[in-house]
Amino acid sequence: SIIMSLRSRFGALALVGIVAASFAAPAFAQAAGSAQCLVPGAWARPDGAAPQPVERTGLLAAMAQRAVVLLGEQHDDMDHHRWQLQTLAALHAQRPDLVIGFEMFPRRVQAVLDRWVAGELTESEFLAQSEWSKVWSMPAELYLPLFHFARMNRIPMLALNIEPTLTRTIAEKGWAGVPEGQREGVGQAAPPLADYEDFLFEIHGQHALARGKSADKAARSDAGFRNFVDSQLAWDRAMAEALVTGRKRHASADGSLPLAVAVMGNGHVRYGHGVAHQLRDLGENSIGQLMPVGADTACGELRAGLADAVFAVPVARQSAPPPPRLGVALEEHAKGVRIAEVTAGSLAQRTGLRPDDIITEVAGKPAKRPLHLIAAVRTQPGGTWLPLKLQRGEELIEMVVRFPVER
Repeated sequence: SIIMSLRSRFGALALVGIVAASFAAPAFAQAAGSAQCLVPGAWARPDGAAPQPVERTGLLAAMAQRAVVLLGEQHDDMDHHRWQLQTLAALHAQRPDLVIGFEMFPRRVQAVLDRWVAGELTESEFLAQSEWSKVWSMPAELYLPLFHFARMNRIPMLALNIEPTLTRTIAEKGWAGVPEGQREGVGQAAPPLADYEDFLFEIHGQHALARGKSADKAARSDAGFRNFVDSQLAWDRAMAEALVTGRKRHASADGSLPLAVAVMGNGHVRYGHGVAHQLRDLGENSIGQLMPVGADTACGELRAGLADAVFAVPVARQSAPPPPRLGVALEEHAKGVRIAEVTAGSLAQRTGLRPDDIITEVAGKPAKRPLHLIAAVRTQPGGTWLPLKLQRGEELIEMVVRFPVER
C-alpha cells in the first residue's frame, strides 16, 4: 500500500479525557512571522495561506450530520489513534446511530467483528480469529482502545478492506487482468482525479528508486504504474462500497441510516482524492474529512482542501530510539519479506544478508509480512541464534543470525 509504508528499520518502525472541555483555544499561531501555524490541541481549516480557526463544538456538530466521516491517521502514531477515539466519542454523543469502519480488516472477517461487538469474544480470541497479525502490520495495542470503545457501546464495526493478495495481484496484472470472480465483489472504480494520479506517481517513483530503478516522466504510461494506480483505486473503491452497504445494513426500523465513521490512513483521505472520490461516484456526497497533523506542521503543507479540518496533535517529547538490532529496511514481497537495504557495519551485514534477499522463513515459520520478521527480531534474547531461510536469486539459503549478548 502507498498509505502504509512497508519499509521499516529495526529499532524504529517507520512505515505512512475522551472529549476535551476547552472550546476557546485559537487554531493558529498569532505571532507575526511565526513559522508555527497551529496551536496544539486545536482545530483548524486549511485555506492555502494560514490555517483558519475552527470552533470544535460547531465543527463536530456539523460532522455528526454527515452521512460518512473519514478519520485519517498515520498508522504507527498512537496520538493519532487517541485523537480518533476522542473524535469518535464526540460524534457518538451527538449521533448515537453510528457505525465504525476500519481499513485494517478485510471484509471476510466481518462475522468476527460482529461477534466481538456482541461481547462473545475475548480480546485474544478477537485478534486471533480476525487474523490481526496477518491482515495488518501494526501492533494491536495501537487500535485496541478503538475496538473496545465499539464493543463497550455496542457500535457496529465494519470491515472495509480487501485481501492484500488481491491488491498485489491487481498491481501485477492490472484491474482488467483479474477475473471478475476474483475481485471480491468490488466494482469498477471511478477514474482517478489528476492530482491523485500525480500523488500516486510520486509514491511509485519513490518505490522505484528504492529498488534502484529510474522513475522519469515516461514511466507514467508504463504498465507497472498503471497497474499500481488500479490497485490503489480498487482499495479506495472497496472501502467506499463497504461504507455504503454497511450503512444500509444497519438502517433503523424507520429506514434512517446511521452515521458511518471510517478509520483509515491519511493517504485515503487527503484532498478527497481517495475514498471520498469513490463515494461521490457511488452517489454519496454528504462526506466529512478530518485529519490529525503534527502541531509543528509547516504552513505550506496545509493547503486548501486538504481536509474539512485538521487537529493539531501536540508534539510529544520522545526518548531516544534504541539502535537498530539487525540493520535492514524491509518491503513486502509475493514470496516473503524482501530486504531493501542493509546498513553498513550492521549485524545483518556481518551475518551475510544482502539487499534483494527474500526471507521466506523465520525460526521455522513462514515470513509473509515484515511484521513477522520484526517481531521475531525484537523479541529474540541476546546471546541466542535466529534461523532464517531466504531466497537469493534462484538459490535457497539457510542462515543463522547470532545476536550478541546484551550488556
